[in-house]
Amino acid sequence: MFMHVLLTAWLYLLLLCLGLLSLSWNTVAFVLYPLLPRERGRVIGRAAIAYAYRWYWACARASGLMRIDASTLDALRDEPGGLIIAANHPTMLDALLIVARLPRSVCIMKASLMRNVFLGAGARLARYIRNDSPRKLVRRSIASLQEGGQLVLFPEGTRTERRPLNAFRPGITMIAHKARVPIQTVFIETDTPYLGKGWPIWRLPQLPIVFKVRLGQRFEPRADHAAALAELEDYFRRELSVVRPSEGARTAVHSTEEVTQ
Repeated sequence: MFMHVLLTAWLYLLLLCLGLLSLSWNTVAFVLYPLLPRERGRVIGRAAIAYAYRWYWACARASGLMRIDASTLDALRDEPGGLIIAANHPTMLDALLIVARLPRSVCIMKASLMRNVFLGAGARLARYIRNDSPRKLVRRSIASLQEGGQLVLFPEGTRTERRPLNAFRPGITMIAHKARVPIQTVFIETDTPYLGKGWPIWRLPQLPIVFKVRLGQRFEPRADHAAALAELEDYFRRELSVVRPSEGARTAVHSTEEVTQ
């Protein structure tokens, strides 16, 4: 019992450290943004975010709170040209898992957050993409991919509400076609609904938490966006319906346990 309480305290201390780290970097980025050329600011901004997240995951692993295997993403790290990384979205931490391994990755963020003077400074320096309007979002995504960025997208549009997968939202296959880049599928497997949709942040998870990332099939861009989207969603559903054993003792990969509020 005492050990569980101790580990839980460490877990929330880690989340607090992540918040403080983010706030500190946003303050630095706020100063750097007007001083650095766009290209240099983009490279520094994205790399800094990646290494900060990598540090967070290293601490989480060292503490014994989490068992994490995302090393498969390293195969994409130095791949030339633009690439869309399409992943399922079981928890609030998914983007952190991917971005930590890929310093060239670019994310889409809420426009209101990016406009925030301090909280959005790091994202602005990294030239992340605002979701202020569909047309601008598509245009900026294409431009980022043509610059060689690795665009992280969650086709569900939000964290998974009904396992194994929410219905995909349109856009990803159109962006791939217009930018002429492939879609690399990524599967995030976990043995807990911790920080999933509807999970209160104060609710304690069973520890240690297991995360495993694996690469899936790569889809080439197609002119028929609707058919390509249907094929992509069908592939995700088939893959996520296969239960694989995790590295821990508990059941892995999107268990059928529903989040109770």
